[in-house]
Amino acid sequence: MSKINMRVGPSEAYRIEWVYERPSLPLKVLRIKEGWRLVQDADGDKGWVVARFLTRDRTAIVIGEGDAPMRAEPSRLSPLLWNVEPGVVGKLGDCETGWCRLDVTGRVGWMPQDRLWGPGEP
Repeated sequence: MSKINMRVGPSEAYRIEWVYERPSLPLKVLRIKEGWRLVQDADGDKGWVVARFLTRDRTAIVIGEGDAPMRAEPSRLSPLLWNVEPGVVGKLGDCETGWCRLDVTGRVGWMPQDRLWGPGEP
């Protein structure tokens, strides 16, 4: 799906609040209602999307100020692999002791969990 409409209510009769065009953006499901999901995005915006347009794939978006370090292992002492800009989205792997494994288009490493929005219960 290339576009997902976020509506102000759980029906196509409600107006569209946002149109998401960027694939794989993480959304947190807050509520379920008959084929619709109340979701929240990284900016805190909430609205309703059709459930069939969502996937169970876990993603995260880099947040905060300045570049975030992606390291070889879940430790500040581990070698730096890349610096990742805020707004970059990646596939979320396991999280442990404040670090999460992130795959950004095949570049895989560990990032501090506080620099990601998306970890936690889906």
